[in-house]
Amino acid sequence: MTPSNRIPAGVWNAIDYERLAPQHMEVGRHAYVAGGCGWDRTVAANRTAFDRWAVLPRLLRDLREGHTRLTLTGLDLPHPLLLAPVAHQRLAHPDAELATARAAQATGSGLVASTLSSCTLEAIAAASGPARWFQLYLQPERAHSLDLLRRAEAAGYRAIVLTLDASIQLASRSALQAGFTMPNDCVAANLAPYPPMPATALADGESRIFQGAMRHAPLWDDLQWLLAQTRLSVWVKGVLHPEDARRLQAAGCAGLIVSNHGGRSLDGAPASLDMLPAIRAAVGQGYPLLLDGGIRSGADAFKALALGANAVLVGRLQVWALAVAGALGVAHMLQLLTEELHATMAQAGCARLSDITPDCLTPATPC
Repeated sequence: MTPSNRIPAGVWNAIDYERLAPQHMEVGRHAYVAGGCGWDRTVAANRTAFDRWAVLPRLLRDLREGHTRLTLTGLDLPHPLLLAPVAHQRLAHPDAELATARAAQATGSGLVASTLSSCTLEAIAAASGPARWFQLYLQPERAHSLDLLRRAEAAGYRAIVLTLDASIQLASRSALQAGFTMPNDCVAANLAPYPPMPATALADGESRIFQGAMRHAPLWDDLQWLLAQTRLSVWVKGVLHPEDARRLQAAGCAGLIVSNHGGRSLDGAPASLDMLPAIRAAVGQGYPLLLDGGIRSGADAFKALALGANAVLVGRLQVWALAVAGALGVAHMLQLLTEELHATMAQAGCARLSDITPDCLTPATPC
């Protein structure tokens, strides 16, 4: 399909980019991005979790000095909406992550660049603003992980986001039914300098999962090694269990991202939003937490903030906006989300992010 760099008619809310994206993407590519793994149960759970909460309006609040500014590990941001690390963005637009980076730069938004991006981390850094973090997948060879880390440091990334929940991923049935295969132009540009690992030879009786796919899965020793290699803040993405959260906090991680990898890791895992309160209780009030999974509106972001997040990551919605209108679409989507968050805060009587607490929500009445 011919890529577009214009905002089409009918985009009134950020979620409209999701509605329009199928008109701008090939069927297989859209199915791959939209799907998670297996039957996409967790993808659906991420969305429906927000519907279980309603925002309580408040009256007679002075909101004339309201704003959404915040600081995350020394990084000043105008709003708590960050662009999540999403791999292979050339699936959506030929400008790929460079367009997303330009949108982040134009809006002052935080950007997390993926190890599996279609463009190099250096090119993304050159196109983005200073609010950039690098998402790292540990490689089978520590020397390659260390090289990625040093490249990120040299390119001016402000933090490392270590993803730990994606050592094994099963295909989405929706993508399989659409006949999707990764196109030849969608390669992991950051990994091009490193030779691929040879295929694992299994002995009789060994499992393709335990002795195969999980052979190089990260362990606690790998985390401690990484923490010792850099002075950058290290966040961990993929946390759903409170005990894991406590151990990661004690290990010295700067913050955690409550995430089920957009439903791409374990089909049937709980929604990220559902686990957020328990993880907030486990780490205490002063420890930074982000929420990833299912954000489609400013009201969604508000609910995540009320349940314990300091900020949220926007994943699929950035890809839909990228597919529909390139960099302009991503910047416009972020503007719409921010205005929707402002409107929700105003109606809930919250002038600052610190005003958003669990008391702002009430269980929604089932339809």
